[in-house]
Amino acid sequence: MENEQIKNSIKLEYEVIKDDFSRAGEASSNIKKVLRQLGIDSKIIKKAAIVTYEAEMNIVIHSAGGKITVFISPDSIQIIAKDKGPGIKNIDRAMEEGYSTASNRVRELGFGAGMGLPNMKRYSDEFYIQSKEGESTILKMKIYIN
Repeated sequence: MENEQIKNSIKLEYEVIKDDFSRAGEASSNIKKVLRQLGIDSKIIKKAAIVTYEAEMNIVIHSAGGKITVFISPDSIQIIAKDKGPGIKNIDRAMEEGYSTASNRVRELGFGAGMGLPNMKRYSDEFYIQSKEGESTILKMKIYIN
C-alpha cells in the first residue's frame, strides 16, 4: 500500500547544504507554494511547512548536509529528511523540548532553541526517527490530508 501510494504521488526533492543559512527555508517555502497550487487546506499546509522547515533547519545546523524528499498523494503528504551524519547521540534527550546541541554561533543567529524535533513530532500525524551516533539521521513524517 505504501509503495503504491508513493508511486501515484507528486515527488519533490531538495538538497540541503550544511551551514547554508542564506538558503535555509527554501524547501519549505517551495513546498508551501506547491501545496497551495494543489488547493490543499491551509491548516494542512501550515503543518507541512512547519515540519519541513524544522527538518531543513536541523540538517543545516546539525549535519554535514542532506536531502528532503516530499511525496504528495491525494490523502497524505510524506516528508523524508535524510542527512549525511553525524547522527544523534541520545534520541530521547533530543526529543525533549528545549534541549539543543546547537553552537553558540547558531544560537546568536536565532536558531537552535531545541524545538525542532518536538515540533516535527507535534505537527505530524505519523513520526519516525532513525539515528545512531556516527551515522545518518532519517526522519519520516506523514500528514494526512483528509
